[in-house]
Amino acid sequence: MSLSIGIVGLPNVGKSTLFQAITKKQVACQNYPFCTIEPNVGIVAVLDERVDKLANLCQSKQKIYSGVEFHDIAGLVEGAHKGEGLGNQFLSHIRETDLLVYILRIFENDKVINTRNELNPLKDKAILETELALKDLATLEKRLNGLESEVKQNKKGAKEELLALKKAQDLLNKGIFSLDDFSREELKIIQALQLLSFKPKIFVLNGKKSDLKLEVKEHFEQNNLPYLIVDILEEADSAGLSLEERKEFGLSELSSLDSLIKECYQKLGLISFFTTGPDETRAWTLKKGKKAPQAGGVIHTDFENNFIKAEVINWQGLLDMGGFVRAREKGLIRLEGKDYLVQDGDVIEIKAGK
Repeated sequence: MSLSIGIVGLPNVGKSTLFQAITKKQVACQNYPFCTIEPNVGIVAVLDERVDKLANLCQSKQKIYSGVEFHDIAGLVEGAHKGEGLGNQFLSHIRETDLLVYILRIFENDKVINTRNELNPLKDKAILETELALKDLATLEKRLNGLESEVKQNKKGAKEELLALKKAQDLLNKGIFSLDDFSREELKIIQALQLLSFKPKIFVLNGKKSDLKLEVKEHFEQNNLPYLIVDILEEADSAGLSLEERKEFGLSELSSLDSLIKECYQKLGLISFFTTGPDETRAWTLKKGKKAPQAGGVIHTDFENNFIKAEVINWQGLLDMGGFVRAREKGLIRLEGKDYLVQDGDVIEIKAGK
């Protein structure tokens, strides 16, 4: 699996500049099949020192990092759900993303036009939430109209779906975007519609720390909303720099974009496990709490379907032993079965039959 992130924001808040940073970054790292799927979709690598160190240990010919897709759409404006502006045309493009990143402008710059004639990131946030909610309400209404007849026909599952969708409709009308009160069965129904308002989200405040007003900071912290302060223009200027070049310019080793990706992984409960050898060292993305057969399925469906066992060692333990030979001698490589919960940092070799 790969992580897919949708970028939303009002016009002139830094979305295009962030995407410019993403597309610069995607050609800065070698040995990853980077591409731009469409003009508004870019893929970047999740740089991971564990891949580098394991590749060095095993003298791998190739390093392959996990990939993240960023989907950018045109800036939204008030009335986008009704077709105002261009953003509405592309909202469907981000329905299948795993997480949404809201870009909110906090920087002052008279040369960058503000379409709303005021700098108010909290109002901007409210506009984005309203437009996405109204789009979702239209999606719900369309499905509910069809469900009415299905309920009358006693179609299996129709009544349960109707109740779940009405519950979601009621929450959106109240401006509530949490699914905490939904049962597991209800969640399956709601998630099938890919409603934008209920997707996990992270807020990027575009500017410097000195630009952040106290009331904005308090809003995010009091409501437990995940946010990052990112100077997107600076990020775009430095996106193509190597680690050594970042150090030379006095920049942090971890770029803001890397920090954002890391935050997205944590928000979605994702972990990385590794395969390594002379041909390649590769990072794989997996949902936390998944078992060894599911990890095998990420590599190849046959590995999950025909799973027998897995050889497992923590990446640091493998480094400390200087490789697989000594690790085996010391008994540090474990044989794990179908019930093994994969841990972040595991180096795994799947054994499968036919």
